[in-house]
Amino acid sequence: MPPEHTEVQVRPGVEDDLEALTDLYNHYVRETAITFDTAVFSPEERRPWLLSHPEDGPHRLMVAEDTGSQRILGYVTSSPFRPKPAYGTSVETTVYVAPDAGRRGIGTLLYKALFAALADEDLHRAYAGIAQPNEASVRLHERFGFRHLGTYREAGRKFGRYWDVAWYEKEL
Repeated sequence: MPPEHTEVQVRPGVEDDLEALTDLYNHYVRETAITFDTAVFSPEERRPWLLSHPEDGPHRLMVAEDTGSQRILGYVTSSPFRPKPAYGTSVETTVYVAPDAGRRGIGTLLYKALFAALADEDLHRAYAGIAQPNEASVRLHERFGFRHLGTYREAGRKFGRYWDVAWYEKEL
């Protein structure tokens, strides 16, 4: 585990991050119901996702990197909320933190950077779906002004059971 005093830089995600980002995401695919993906990805399979998040515009990918080791400690994205044009001023956000980097404020750093980067974009709302239970994610989102809209009951099945998804909204 990295020392607590290491410096963390938040920056746009780039193609050189693809393998590390894929490894981080695959941990959550294999080990948790935080994502409803059920099969791991290769970096090549994940490349279109990375490329759909340019360095500017409303759909961003930002990474938190340990400046000493250059290790990716987490990432945040803003992605299209729904595909129809009228949803263009809404985004869905998500945060993933390396399993050994939790409780260090990485999610907070990522969300601060993302919302600062999105401040000048033509956006009206951000939404986040949080598979339940996930108290840490709920606390993070509420800290940033997200409010609970409702819960889809047993919306996804993974690991032989059904999981609820709580939906949150933030004014931008």
